[in-house]
Amino acid sequence: QVQLVESGGGLVQAGGSLRLSCAASGSIFSINAMDWYRQAPGKQRELVATITSGGSTNYADSVKGRFTISRDNAKNTVYLQMNNLKPEDTAVYYCNADLDPTRGPRGRYWGQGTQVTVSS
Repeated sequence: QVQLVESGGGLVQAGGSLRLSCAASGSIFSINAMDWYRQAPGKQRELVATITSGGSTNYADSVKGRFTISRDNAKNTVYLQMNNLKPEDTAVYYCNADLDPTRGPRGRYWGQGTQVTVSS
């Protein structure tokens, strides 16, 4: 069974920083792309950042220059460094992994989410 667990959320003032982590565990053969999404109250879930297995990255325009996605393949972990946070970054942040389990087909797995609140 595969599990993704996020950590690192919290309350921060505008202009501050947070670092989110998401560790994948269980019966994993390989992990392909890993993503961070977020969902604010009353809004649709949106893609924030993506990193491929080779380290290529892509960001939503709203976070470019402020957020950095990275990964540690040895630890099956993806990170999101968030700097210069703004109140509009307030949301539940979810990690998502496109992975091959040791048994069963390739698929996308979600974490449970971690709350990020930015006060003005």
